[in-house]
Amino acid sequence: MALIVQKYGGTSVADPDRIRAVAENVALTKRRGNDVVVVVSAMGKATDHLIALANSVSKNQSGREMDMLLTTGERQTAALLSMALADRGIDAVSYTGSQVGIITDTAHRKAKIVEVKGDRVRAAIAEGKVAVIAGFQGVSTDKEITTMGRGASDLTASALAQALGADACEIYTDVTGVFTADPRIVPQARKLAKVHFDEMLEMAGAGSKVLAMRSVEFARNHDVPLHVRSAFTWEQGTLVSNEEPSVEDPIISGVAAARPHHRARRARGGEVVRPSRSPKRTSTST
Repeated sequence: MALIVQKYGGTSVADPDRIRAVAENVALTKRRGNDVVVVVSAMGKATDHLIALANSVSKNQSGREMDMLLTTGERQTAALLSMALADRGIDAVSYTGSQVGIITDTAHRKAKIVEVKGDRVRAAIAEGKVAVIAGFQGVSTDKEITTMGRGASDLTASALAQALGADACEIYTDVTGVFTADPRIVPQARKLAKVHFDEMLEMAGAGSKVLAMRSVEFARNHDVPLHVRSAFTWEQGTLVSNEEPSVEDPIISGVAAARPHHRARRARGGEVVRPSRSPKRTSTST
C-alpha cells in the first residue's frame, strides 16, 4: 500500500463540477488500495476576490487580519471536497494547516515553515480516512494563523509528503506537465517526461508558473519528487526530481518568458540551461 499526497490547484477545484471530478479521482486512488492525503487551493479566483473585498472595506489591512481572511478560501474547498468524497462512500475529514501542525515563523503573508507535525493526518490515515488539508497556511510559533504566500499550496503538499514519508507527491494543475515552451503560445511545444529540480527552479525564475519556486526549493532540499499532472485529463505528466539527466539529453530543452520584461533564459525544461553541474553548460539570458 502506497501513501500518495495529491495537491489540486484553484483551476482544478474552480466550481462544483470540478470538485466532484476531483473527488472521483481521489476516490479511485483510494479504491486502488492507496492511502491518500489531499491538499487543496481556494476555488478559482477566490483569493483574488477576498483581497478585493478587503480593499473595499479598508485601506489599512494588517497582516494578521489578512491571513485570517485569506485562509478561509482553502478551508472552504477542503470542506466541500470532503463532502463530495462522502457522497462516493469515501470516509474523509478536512483540516486546516494549523490543525495538522504546520508550524511557521511569525511573518504574516509570507511565513516560512519551521516544522510539520502531522499527527492528526497520521491518525486519520490509520483509521482508513482520506485527509483533506487546506493549503498555503499554518500556525506561527506565536500561535497566530499565517499564510505562506501565493502558490504555497504546492509547498504545503511538498512539506507534508516529506513529513509523512509519502511514496508520491502529485501536483494537479490545468496543464498536463512541464513543456518545452508555453503550449498556448507555441503549439508545437513538447511535454517533458522528466525535469531536474535545478532546471525547474531556473524555469520558475524565468517566468514559468507551473510550480511555485518555494515548493521546488523545498522539494529539492528534502528530495521529494513531484509529479506534475493535469486535473482535467488525468494523464501521466512530468516528474520533477533530483535524477541526473542522461549525457545524451539535450542541453536546452525549452523556453520560458517572464513578462512584462520579456526575458528568457536557457535551460532544460523551460528556457533554462542545465545549471552548473557541467562546467561548460551554464545558464544564459537573452
